[in-house]
Amino acid sequence: MKDVAAVPGIDLDRYLGTWFEICRLPLKWEDAEASAITATYSKAGDGGIRVENRCLDKHGTPERSIGVAVPQEENNAKLKVSFLPAYLRWIPFTAGDYWVLAIAPDYSIALVGTPDRKHLWLISRTAALPSDVADNYLALAKSQGFNLDPLITLRQSGHMVADAVFAD
Repeated sequence: MKDVAAVPGIDLDRYLGTWFEICRLPLKWEDAEASAITATYSKAGDGGIRVENRCLDKHGTPERSIGVAVPQEENNAKLKVSFLPAYLRWIPFTAGDYWVLAIAPDYSIALVGTPDRKHLWLISRTAALPSDVADNYLALAKSQGFNLDPLITLRQSGHMVADAVFAD
């Protein structure tokens, strides 16, 4: 089987911002019944990318995780992401791969996965995608060897979990 292939490159400034999760492969650390999942990427002071994931768990309780992504190549299509506290991020093998496998020309949709094919996300700037558009991106994932049988398509309200629910 061919190796998983990332896109040739992405414009990181265009990639920044908020994305809605449309569907994903199951994650051991994320509630399979979570809804309203978003990921917001912004520049971090150290040259990395701040990652903030938000969702409502199966009981409707807001949850958030904050991490950092670091490009692994100049083309920015392959990143390493860690959600460990900053003081633990130095530990080897604690950051996960995050490869952009496909991206719409207008940066409205992205397919992201891992080279081991265990993790996959279809994300969009909008909370819903036409099924034929989603199917085209998922067909690309299948062509790269991803097993989509356990794919989770989640409930999206179109609204982000509000800042006010998190007491910082």
